[in-house]
Amino acid sequence: MIVELKKDYMEIFGQEPERAFFAPGRVNLIGEHTDYNGGNVFPCALNIGTYGLVKERQDNKIRLYSKNFNSLGVIEVSLDNLDYDKIHDWANYPKGVISVLKKAGYEIKTGFDVLFYGNIPNGAGLSSSASIELCTAIILNNIYNMNIDKVERVKYCKQAENEYIGVNCGIMDQFIIGMGKENCAVLLDTNTITYTYVPLILKDALIVIANTNKRRTLADSKYNERRGECNRALESLQKVVNINNLCDLNLDLFEKYKSSIEDEVCMKRAHHAISENERTKKAVKVLKEGNLEAFGMLMKASHDSLKDDYEVTGKELDTLVELAWKQEGLIGSRMTGAGFGGCTVSIVKEEYVEEFIKNVGIAYKKEIGYEADFYKVKVGDGTREISI
Repeated sequence: MIVELKKDYMEIFGQEPERAFFAPGRVNLIGEHTDYNGGNVFPCALNIGTYGLVKERQDNKIRLYSKNFNSLGVIEVSLDNLDYDKIHDWANYPKGVISVLKKAGYEIKTGFDVLFYGNIPNGAGLSSSASIELCTAIILNNIYNMNIDKVERVKYCKQAENEYIGVNCGIMDQFIIGMGKENCAVLLDTNTITYTYVPLILKDALIVIANTNKRRTLADSKYNERRGECNRALESLQKVVNINNLCDLNLDLFEKYKSSIEDEVCMKRAHHAISENERTKKAVKVLKEGNLEAFGMLMKASHDSLKDDYEVTGKELDTLVELAWKQEGLIGSRMTGAGFGGCTVSIVKEEYVEEFIKNVGIAYKKEIGYEADFYKVKVGDGTREISI
């Protein structure tokens, strides 16, 4: 991979890159739409992600190129003008990180030429945007000797997504991409940013990602609408109980106080967040006990809640998940990510994986009219510099 990317860099920029970096994609096993409600999530980093090859310049120009968007060519900006520009498309993500770090007082003395390549499906919900943000952050940290703590880098990238891009995401995506660990998932309390690495022992099973191939753009989706509905539910609850986040409540307390939420839709959104938070904690417990079947049932309950209470699945995701549930060798399957298209995550016994992919793929195309893509993935390390 790196040898090929070095050749591409030479063709684009006319010189060899000096250093190379990698930021993974991520999949959330359970705990969806809880991260901005102060709840727990349980993601892992993947062995697919974003590569960044870079060389410093002697002026203040930054030249950015992505193999994933080669029709856009090289996008050139100046360190003196990092304003958001819709025309710059994907390049606004690295620009946002550069802008945030500059405003935080970190010195970027010169520009640089950078080539990115991601083998995460764009718009699939595996966090290609957060991956390029974290890749940019470690590039800047390492080539300019900024010595920014890992967790702080995560926070700066979240800030770039929230304030520069305008997506009100929680911290989960950036956190797991920056902090992931091989063969482990992370139980992250998004309220306190405390975290625990949990060995992901799948025995004779594999993780299979299925992409609906329905493009979804997070910034243009109903993600922000769902977040607003949760905020309104929280405001109603705060009139009768002392809480800072929806997930400060358990289901028993929610049942006691939910009548304070007059809007039925907002009540459903809150019910999902609170029940999903409890499911996530239960899922980690049964995983530690080695009970994969119970983990799989909690994945199913998660999808049902995302479909009925949070209403973020849609025909494509529901079709993939419901087809998966019918397959021999399945342990668990659910939508993952923000929803409105994107991907599902399934845990499948290894001996049935090829049959699973074949059967679900054929039935999905028959039902939806176009193909899904499938990825057998491994759990990998977080953002890092790699050999060039």
